[in-house]
Amino acid sequence: MKTLTVAAIQAQLTDDVETNILHLSDLVRQAHQQGAQVIVLPELFEGHYFCKEEREIHFQRAHPLKNHPTIAHFAALARELEVVIPVSFFEKAGTVYYNSVAMIDAGGVNLGVYRKSHIPDGPGYEEKFYFRPGNTGFRVWRTRYGKIGVGICWDQWFPEAARVMTLMGAEVLVYPTAIGSEPHDPTLDTKDPWQRVMVGHAVANVIPVVAANRVGDEGGQVFYGSSFIANPRGDLVAEADRTQEAVLVHKFDLEEIERLRAAYGFFRDRRPGLYKALLTADGVI
Repeated sequence: MKTLTVAAIQAQLTDDVETNILHLSDLVRQAHQQGAQVIVLPELFEGHYFCKEEREIHFQRAHPLKNHPTIAHFAALARELEVVIPVSFFEKAGTVYYNSVAMIDAGGVNLGVYRKSHIPDGPGYEEKFYFRPGNTGFRVWRTRYGKIGVGICWDQWFPEAARVMTLMGAEVLVYPTAIGSEPHDPTLDTKDPWQRVMVGHAVANVIPVVAANRVGDEGGQVFYGSSFIANPRGDLVAEADRTQEAVLVHKFDLEEIERLRAAYGFFRDRRPGLYKALLTADGVI
Protein backbone atom coordinates (compact mmCIF):
# COMPACT_ATOMS: atom_id res chain seq x y z
CA MET A 1 0.00 0.00 0.00
CA LYS A 2 1.36 3.40 -1.02
CA THR A 3 0.05 6.14 1.25
CA LEU A 4 0.42 9.91 1.26
CA THR A 5 -0.31 12.10 4.28
CA VAL A 6 -1.10 15.72 3.41
CA ALA A 7 -1.62 18.81 5.54
CA ALA A 8 -3.23 22.20 4.99
CA ILE A 9 -2.06 25.07 7.19
CA GLN A 10 -4.59 27.82 7.92
CA ALA A 11 -2.95 30.85 9.52
CA GLN A 12 -3.53 34.43 10.57
CA LEU A 13 -0.71 36.55 9.19
CA THR A 14 0.94 39.79 10.20
CA ASP A 15 2.65 42.15 7.77
CA ASP A 16 6.09 41.24 9.11
CA VAL A 17 7.96 38.63 7.09
CA GLU A 18 10.10 37.23 9.89
CA THR A 19 7.15 36.90 12.26
CA ASN A 20 5.13 35.00 9.65
CA ILE A 21 8.00 32.69 8.73
CA LEU A 22 8.62 31.73 12.35
CA HIS A 23 4.92 31.23 13.04
CA LEU A 24 4.33 29.11 9.95
CA SER A 25 7.45 27.09 10.74
CA ASP A 26 5.87 26.20 14.10
CA LEU A 27 2.68 25.12 12.32
CA VAL A 28 4.70 23.04 9.85
CA ARG A 29 6.31 21.28 12.81
CA GLN A 30 2.87 20.58 14.26
CA ALA A 31 1.76 19.06 10.95
CA HIS A 32 4.94 16.96 10.83
CA GLN A 33 4.28 15.69 14.35
CA GLN A 34 0.87 14.49 13.11
CA GLY A 35 2.52 12.54 10.31
CA ALA A 36 2.18 14.96 7.42
CA GLN A 37 4.52 14.40 4.48
CA VAL A 38 3.29 17.19 2.19
CA ILE A 39 2.43 20.48 3.94
CA VAL A 40 0.57 23.26 2.10
CA LEU A 41 0.85 26.88 3.27
CA PRO A 42 -1.40 29.83 2.29
CA GLU A 43 -0.74 31.98 -0.75
CA LEU A 44 1.73 34.91 -0.39
CA PHE A 45 2.16 34.17 3.31
CA GLU A 46 5.15 36.47 3.84
CA GLY A 47 2.83 39.38 4.68
CA HIS A 48 -0.64 40.80 4.37
CA TYR A 49 -2.41 40.28 1.07
CA PHE A 50 -1.18 43.45 -0.63
CA CYS A 51 -3.11 43.01 -3.89
CA LYS A 52 -6.24 44.60 -2.45
CA GLU A 53 -4.87 47.93 -3.74
CA GLU A 54 -2.61 49.18 -6.52
CA ARG A 55 0.47 50.75 -4.95
CA GLU A 56 3.95 50.82 -6.46
CA ILE A 57 5.58 50.38 -3.06
CA HIS A 58 4.39 46.79 -2.88
CA PHE A 59 6.75 45.73 -5.67
CA GLN A 60 9.46 45.98 -3.01
CA ARG A 61 8.04 42.79 -1.52
CA ALA A 62 9.26 40.76 -4.51
CA HIS A 63 12.58 38.91 -4.67
CA PRO A 64 14.29 36.76 -7.31
CA LEU A 65 14.14 33.00 -6.96
CA LYS A 66 17.91 32.70 -6.60
CA ASN A 67 19.01 33.07 -2.98
CA HIS A 68 15.45 33.84 -1.89
CA PRO A 69 15.65 33.96 1.94
CA THR A 70 12.16 32.58 2.61
CA ILE A 71 12.63 29.68 0.20
CA ALA A 72 16.04 28.97 1.75
CA HIS A 73 14.46 28.90 5.21
CA PHE A 74 11.74 26.42 4.26
CA ALA A 75 14.19 24.33 2.25
CA ALA A 76 16.24 23.90 5.42
CA LEU A 77 13.08 23.04 7.38
CA ALA A 78 11.97 20.54 4.72
CA ARG A 79 15.40 18.91 4.88
CA GLU A 80 15.32 18.75 8.68
CA LEU A 81 11.80 17.30 8.91
CA GLU A 82 11.94 15.33 5.65
CA VAL A 83 8.68 16.86 4.40
CA VAL A 84 7.58 18.44 1.12
CA ILE A 85 6.66 22.14 1.30
CA PRO A 86 5.28 24.12 -1.67
CA VAL A 87 6.44 27.69 -0.91
CA SER A 88 4.36 30.58 -2.25
CA PHE A 89 6.28 33.78 -3.01
CA PHE A 90 6.21 37.06 -4.93
CA GLU A 91 8.82 36.49 -7.64
CA LYS A 92 10.87 39.16 -9.39
CA ALA A 93 12.23 37.80 -12.67
CA GLY A 94 14.22 40.49 -14.42
CA THR A 95 11.79 43.26 -15.26
CA VAL A 96 8.61 41.26 -14.62
CA TYR A 97 6.87 39.81 -11.59
CA TYR A 98 5.04 36.55 -10.94
CA ASN A 99 2.91 34.94 -8.25
CA SER A 100 4.89 31.73 -7.85
CA VAL A 101 5.34 28.51 -5.90
CA ALA A 102 8.67 26.75 -5.39
CA MET A 103 8.26 23.01 -4.82
CA ILE A 104 10.66 22.04 -2.03
CA ASP A 105 11.17 18.29 -1.80
CA ALA A 106 11.77 16.36 1.40
CA GLY A 107 15.55 16.62 1.01
CA GLY A 108 15.37 20.41 0.84
CA VAL A 109 15.92 20.54 -2.93
CA ASN A 110 13.87 22.98 -5.01
CA LEU A 111 12.34 20.83 -7.75
CA GLY A 112 11.20 23.86 -9.73
CA VAL A 113 8.77 26.76 -9.88
CA TYR A 114 5.16 27.09 -10.96
CA ARG A 115 3.98 30.58 -11.93
CA LYS A 116 0.28 31.32 -11.46
CA SER A 117 -1.52 30.96 -14.78
CA HIS A 118 -4.83 32.72 -14.13
CA ILE A 119 -4.53 36.25 -12.73
CA PRO A 120 -7.66 37.85 -11.22
CA ASP A 121 -8.56 41.51 -11.45
CA GLY A 122 -11.36 42.92 -9.35
CA PRO A 123 -12.09 45.01 -6.27
CA GLY A 124 -9.85 43.78 -3.45
CA TYR A 125 -8.02 41.30 -5.70
CA GLU A 126 -6.19 43.53 -8.18
CA GLU A 127 -3.47 41.06 -9.08
CA LYS A 128 -3.06 42.06 -12.72
CA PHE A 129 -1.36 45.24 -11.50
CA TYR A 130 1.40 43.12 -9.93
CA PHE A 131 1.70 39.79 -11.72
CA ARG A 132 2.32 38.72 -15.28
CA PRO A 133 0.43 35.52 -16.27
CA GLY A 134 2.67 32.55 -15.64
CA ASN A 135 4.83 31.11 -18.42
CA THR A 136 5.62 27.72 -16.88
CA GLY A 137 2.49 25.92 -17.93
CA PHE A 138 0.97 23.59 -15.37
CA ARG A 139 3.47 21.57 -13.36
CA VAL A 140 3.44 18.19 -11.66
CA TRP A 141 6.41 17.19 -9.55
CA ARG A 142 7.57 13.73 -8.56
CA THR A 143 8.43 14.29 -4.90
CA ARG A 144 9.73 11.75 -2.45
CA TYR A 145 6.20 10.88 -1.33
CA GLY A 146 4.10 11.29 -4.44
CA LYS A 147 3.33 13.29 -7.58
CA ILE A 148 1.97 16.71 -6.74
CA GLY A 149 0.18 19.23 -8.93
CA VAL A 150 0.00 22.84 -7.75
CA GLY A 151 -2.42 25.61 -8.64
CA ILE A 152 -2.49 29.03 -6.98
CA CYS A 153 -5.75 30.58 -5.73
CA TRP A 154 -7.60 31.84 -8.86
CA ASP A 155 -6.29 28.76 -10.71
CA GLN A 156 -8.54 26.68 -8.46
CA TRP A 157 -11.69 27.96 -10.21
CA PHE A 158 -10.66 26.48 -13.57
CA PRO A 159 -11.50 22.80 -14.21
CA GLU A 160 -9.10 22.75 -17.16
CA ALA A 161 -6.13 23.25 -14.82
CA ALA A 162 -7.15 20.39 -12.54
CA ARG A 163 -7.77 18.06 -15.47
CA VAL A 164 -4.43 18.86 -17.11
CA MET A 165 -2.49 18.24 -13.90
CA THR A 166 -4.27 14.92 -13.36
CA LEU A 167 -3.54 13.92 -16.96
CA MET A 168 0.11 14.76 -16.27
CA GLY A 169 0.11 12.20 -13.48
CA ALA A 170 -0.69 14.18 -10.35
CA GLU A 171 -1.74 12.07 -7.38
CA VAL A 172 -2.91 15.05 -5.33
CA LEU A 173 -3.79 18.66 -6.20
CA VAL A 174 -2.80 21.43 -3.80
CA TYR A 175 -3.93 25.06 -3.84
CA PRO A 176 -2.28 27.79 -1.75
CA THR A 177 -4.99 30.44 -1.39
CA ALA A 178 -5.84 33.97 -0.22
CA ILE A 179 -9.58 34.63 -0.44
CA GLY A 180 -12.18 36.33 1.69
CA SER A 181 -14.57 39.23 1.69
CA GLU A 182 -15.51 41.25 -1.39
CA PRO A 183 -14.98 44.97 -0.64
CA HIS A 184 -17.41 46.12 -3.34
CA ASP A 185 -20.25 43.95 -2.02
CA PRO A 186 -20.35 43.10 1.71
CA THR A 187 -23.28 40.74 1.09
CA LEU A 188 -21.30 38.53 -1.29
CA ASP A 189 -19.91 35.41 0.40
CA THR A 190 -17.93 33.16 -1.94
CA LYS A 191 -16.92 30.55 0.63
CA ASP A 192 -19.35 27.83 -0.46
CA PRO A 193 -18.80 28.20 -4.23
CA TRP A 194 -15.04 28.33 -3.57
CA GLN A 195 -15.17 24.97 -1.82
CA ARG A 196 -17.64 23.43 -4.24
CA VAL A 197 -15.63 24.11 -7.38
CA MET A 198 -12.58 22.36 -5.94
CA VAL A 199 -14.69 19.50 -4.63
CA GLY A 200 -15.84 19.16 -8.24
CA HIS A 201 -12.21 18.84 -9.32
CA ALA A 202 -11.74 16.07 -6.77
CA VAL A 203 -14.75 14.13 -8.06
CA ALA A 204 -14.25 14.70 -11.80
CA ASN A 205 -10.58 13.68 -11.61
CA VAL A 206 -10.88 11.13 -8.77
CA ILE A 207 -8.08 12.86 -6.88
CA PRO A 208 -7.53 14.37 -3.42
CA VAL A 209 -7.60 18.16 -3.23
CA VAL A 210 -5.92 20.30 -0.55
CA ALA A 211 -6.70 24.03 -0.14
CA ALA A 212 -4.91 26.26 2.40
CA ASN A 213 -6.34 29.73 3.08
CA ARG A 214 -5.59 32.50 5.59
CA VAL A 215 -7.86 34.00 8.25
CA GLY A 216 -8.19 37.39 9.89
CA ASP A 217 -8.96 41.03 9.17
CA GLU A 218 -6.26 42.71 7.09
CA GLY A 219 -7.26 46.35 6.93
CA GLY A 220 -10.93 45.68 6.36
CA GLN A 221 -10.51 42.68 4.08
CA VAL A 222 -11.55 39.62 6.08
CA PHE A 223 -10.22 36.24 4.95
CA TYR A 224 -12.65 33.42 5.61
CA GLY A 225 -10.35 30.45 6.12
CA SER A 226 -12.43 27.31 5.56
CA SER A 227 -9.33 25.44 4.38
CA PHE A 228 -10.05 21.80 3.64
CA ILE A 229 -8.91 18.44 2.39
CA ALA A 230 -11.29 16.59 0.06
CA ASN A 231 -11.13 12.94 -0.92
CA PRO A 232 -11.81 11.67 -4.46
CA ARG A 233 -15.51 11.22 -3.62
CA GLY A 234 -15.77 14.91 -2.76
CA ASP A 235 -16.12 14.33 0.97
CA LEU A 236 -14.45 16.98 3.15
CA VAL A 237 -12.31 14.68 5.28
CA ALA A 238 -10.83 17.68 7.12
CA GLU A 239 -12.11 21.26 7.29
CA ALA A 240 -11.20 24.39 9.25
CA ASP A 241 -13.62 27.08 10.36
CA ARG A 242 -13.81 30.68 9.16
CA THR A 243 -11.85 32.38 11.94
CA GLN A 244 -9.36 30.12 13.69
CA GLU A 245 -5.93 28.88 12.70
CA ALA A 246 -5.77 25.18 11.95
CA VAL A 247 -3.52 22.30 11.00
CA LEU A 248 -5.50 19.81 8.91
CA VAL A 249 -3.99 16.38 8.26
CA HIS A 250 -5.27 13.35 6.35
CA LYS A 251 -3.76 10.14 4.98
CA PHE A 252 -4.67 8.75 1.54
CA ASP A 253 -4.08 5.33 0.01
CA LEU A 254 -2.78 6.25 -3.44
CA GLU A 255 -3.04 2.72 -4.84
CA GLU A 256 -6.70 2.53 -3.83
CA ILE A 257 -7.33 5.91 -5.49
CA GLU A 258 -5.63 4.75 -8.69
CA ARG A 259 -7.92 1.71 -8.82
CA LEU A 260 -10.96 3.88 -8.11
CA ARG A 261 -10.01 6.30 -10.91
CA ALA A 262 -9.74 3.42 -13.36
CA ALA A 263 -13.08 1.98 -12.25
CA TYR A 264 -14.96 5.26 -12.64
CA GLY A 265 -13.95 5.43 -16.30
CA PHE A 266 -13.77 9.22 -16.54
CA PHE A 267 -10.39 9.04 -18.24
CA ARG A 268 -11.27 5.97 -20.29
CA ASP A 269 -14.30 7.70 -21.75
CA ARG A 270 -12.77 11.07 -22.49
CA ARG A 271 -13.14 12.29 -26.11
CA PRO A 272 -10.27 14.77 -26.67
CA GLY A 273 -11.12 15.06 -30.35
CA LEU A 274 -14.45 16.67 -29.43
CA TYR A 275 -12.93 19.31 -27.16
CA LYS A 276 -11.42 21.65 -29.75
CA ALA A 277 -13.61 24.50 -28.56
CA LEU A 278 -11.65 24.47 -25.32
CA LEU A 279 -8.65 25.76 -27.27
CA THR A 280 -10.57 28.88 -28.31
CA ALA A 281 -11.49 31.99 -26.37
CA ASP A 282 -15.13 32.13 -27.53
CA GLY A 283 -16.08 28.58 -28.49
CA VAL A 284 -15.86 29.26 -32.24
CA ILE A 285 -13.75 26.58 -33.94
